[in-house]
Amino acid sequence: MTLSTAEAAGLTSTRRYLVLTICCASLLVSVMDISIVNMALPAIRDDLGASTSGLQWTVDAYTLVLASFLMLAGSTADRFGRKRMFRLGLTIFGLGSLLCSLAPGIDALIAARALQAVGGTMMNPVAMAIVVTVFPDRAERARAIGIFGATAGLSLVLGPILGGALVDGLGWRSIFWVNLPIVVLVVIFTSLYVPESRAARGRRFDPIGQVLVVLLLGGVVTAIIESEKHGWAAPPIIALLVVSAAAAAVLILYERRRTEPMLELRLFRSVPFSSAVVVALFAYSGFGAFLFITTLYLQSVRHLSALHAGLSLLPLGLLICVLSPLTGRVVGARGPRLPLVVAGSGLALGAAASLTIGLSTPLPVVLAIFLPFGVFLGMVNPPIANAAVSGMPGSMAGLAGSVASVGRQTGSSLGVAAAGSIVGATATTDPQRFVRAEHLVWWPMIAVGLVVVALALISTSRRARLTVQEL
Repeated sequence: MTLSTAEAAGLTSTRRYLVLTICCASLLVSVMDISIVNMALPAIRDDLGASTSGLQWTVDAYTLVLASFLMLAGSTADRFGRKRMFRLGLTIFGLGSLLCSLAPGIDALIAARALQAVGGTMMNPVAMAIVVTVFPDRAERARAIGIFGATAGLSLVLGPILGGALVDGLGWRSIFWVNLPIVVLVVIFTSLYVPESRAARGRRFDPIGQVLVVLLLGGVVTAIIESEKHGWAAPPIIALLVVSAAAAAVLILYERRRTEPMLELRLFRSVPFSSAVVVALFAYSGFGAFLFITTLYLQSVRHLSALHAGLSLLPLGLLICVLSPLTGRVVGARGPRLPLVVAGSGLALGAAASLTIGLSTPLPVVLAIFLPFGVFLGMVNPPIANAAVSGMPGSMAGLAGSVASVGRQTGSSLGVAAAGSIVGATATTDPQRFVRAEHLVWWPMIAVGLVVVALALISTSRRARLTVQEL
C-alpha cells in the first residue's frame, strides 16, 4: 500500500517522529562513515601497507560512488517504492561495512567501500523523501528537516572522536563494526513502522546518462589521484581526461534531447541554482582536502593518537552544531548572501593561517587556526540547500536538491584526490617534506574561499534572482 497525502496526515505524531528517528539513524551512519574513516587512515596505512593513493581511494571510493548514483537512486525509489529502496540500501551498506572490516588488503577495502556507497546512495536521498512524505504539514516538515540536517552536523562531530576511540581501543576494523548493530535495528524498525510511498509518476530510467556521469566523474578523480604516480603527461592520465571531457560533451548533447533527462539542464539557467552547485563543489573540495590533510598531520607529523587527533577536531564539530541551526534561521530571514560570504571568508582565512603551521607549532595555536574551518563548515550548508531549491517549481525541487548533493560529494572526492596528489609519498615518509607540501594545498583553498564569496554576491543579486522566474 502506498502512502497518500491524506494517509500521511492521519499518522500519529509519535509515528511520524519515530519514522524521523529511523531516517536520522541511517543518515548518522552513512555521513559519519566519511569522517570516521579519515581518523583510521594512518592505522590502515601501517596495517595494510597502503600507499598515499590507496588511502585516497579508501576515502574517494565512497564519495565518488555516492556522487555518481545519487540521482539514479532517488528516481528509482520514487518509481518502485521508497521504503523498499531504503531497506535495500541499508542491507547493502551493512554488507559493505562487514566486508570492510574483513578486508585482507587495501584493494579489497576499496572495493568494499564502493559497495558501502552503493547502499549509501539508497539511504540519504530516500530518507529525506520519506521524511518529506510523512510530514505533510509545512511547519512541522520544516522542523523535521531541521532535525534531519542537524543529524548530519552531529555525524561530523561524532565521526573523528568515535573513530579515534575505536582505532586506539580496538583497531581500525572496529570503525566498520559499529555500523552493523545500527543497520540491523534500522532495518527492523523500517519494516515495522515506515510506510511505503512512491511518486505519482516516477522519472524514466536513463542508463546512457548514468554511464556518462560515471565516466565523467570517475575519469577526473582517477586522473588526479594517479597523476602523482604516473605524471600528468602520461598516456593513461591523458586518456582519462579525454574520456571525461568527451563524456561531459556527450552528456550535455544527449540530455538536451531526452524528454525526461536524468540531468535537467534547464535548471542551470537559474543563476542561484548554478551558483549553489558550484559553491557546493568548491566548498566540499575544501572540506575534503582539509580533513584528509589534517588527519595525516595530527597523527603522522605530530604523533597524536587517533583518539587525541579526533578530540582535536571537537571544537570544529561544536561550531558546526551551534552555527548550522543559527545559519538556517538567518537564511530564512535574510537570504543566503551573508552566511555564504562569512563561510567563504572563513575558508580563505583558515587556509591562509594554515600556511604558518610547521613541525613544532604549539598545538593550541594549531587548534585555533582550525576554528575558521569550523565557521566555514557550520555556515555553508543551509545557504547551499536554500539557493538550490528556492524558487524552483515543486516538480523540480527534489531533482535540484539531488544535483546539489552530487556537487557536495564530487567536491569532497576532488578535494581528497587533489590534496593527496600534492603531498604524495611524503605523507608516509618524511614529516618535514609533508609540511612543505601541505602548504601547497592551502594556496588553492584560499582561492576557493574567495570564489565562494564572489558567488555569494553574484548569485544573490536582483538580476540573478530574475533568472529563477524564467524556468
